[in-house]
Order: sequence, then structure tokens, then C-alpha cells
Amino acid sequence: MRKLLLQVQVSADGYMAGPNGEMDWLTFPWTNDLNEHINALTANVDTIVLGRRLAEGFIPAWAAGPPGEDKESIDWMNRTPKIVISRTLTESPWENATVAGGDLAETVNGLKARPGGDLIVYGGGTLVASLAEADLIDEYHLFVNPTAIGGGMPVFPGRRKLRRVSAQPFGCGVTAMHYEPVR
Repeated sequence: MRKLLLQVQVSADGYMAGPNGEMDWLTFPWTNDLNEHINALTANVDTIVLGRRLAEGFIPAWAAGPPGEDKESIDWMNRTPKIVISRTLTESPWENATVAGGDLAETVNGLKARPGGDLIVYGGGTLVASLAEADLIDEYHLFVNPTAIGGGMPVFPGRRKLRRVSAQPFGCGVTAMHYEPVR
């Protein structure tokens, strides 16, 4: 069965965005060791899962080829099929993206049951909170930035028991924390 992986950047105090969605605290540029880690993480991924609000910026940004990103990463992001979870959209306005609505657990478990590689979700606060609350995330890959922001959008909507799989610091100061839920 496929797994749903979460890859999200977080502040040292556990927020994935500031109180008003700010992302100005993120550490850039990344070092080659972190880029290699991400390439290894996504090697078995063949589907990207996004919430509608994140998709509205994410898909067009990658289609335009964001500055500072290498061609291989841009090509991977653009050619990898995307599932956009939405209660409001009925069809996708984007190339290589399908809209899925309805019951979240049923939708995600249906995606996991299909043949293929793993699925990855990159954030989107509402979607991540809903996935975590429904215990649908199989692996948490938190990229902890060396900055505390004091408040904002938490990764976890409530208490969650996790088991540490690994921790790896990178030259740019980010530390990748890999957890699995204790079930």
C-alpha cells in the first residue's frame, strides 16, 4: 500500500507559517546536502497532494520555473501528477492536476489503495491539520528552520504521539526530522 508523506518547513517552535501566513522566516538558500536529502525522499513519490489554497500559488509558481530552483526539480514538480483536495472546486484549472472532494479519509485511503509510488503533501495548513486529525499521514518529514517565530499556524492541531525515525542536520542550518505516528 502507498504511504502519504508530509514534507513541510517549520519554525524551531513548531509553526509552518506566521500568524498572517508569513513565510519570511524560511532559511534559503538550501545547501546541496539538503537538496540531495529531498531528492532521496521523493524518489518513490509519484503523486503530489495539495489543498486548494496552496495549489493556487504552488502549481503556477512551479509552472513558471521559480528562480533559484534547478531544472531537474522544476521538471519533477511539473510532471508529477497532483491531486487537489477541495470542497469548492469541481474541476481543475491546472494542467496535470485532478480535483478530489468529498470525504477526506475516503479520498486519501482510496489514493493509498491505488497501485504506484508514495504520495506527498507539502503543506497547506487546513489540509495538513485535517490529515493529521484523521490520522492519514504515514510519515512526517519536518524541515526545522533555525528560527522561532513566536506564533502562527501550527503543524499539529492537537496532541499527536510520534516515533522518531531519524534526524539529520544540514549545512544551511535546517534539520530534517522524520517521524512516524504511533498507532
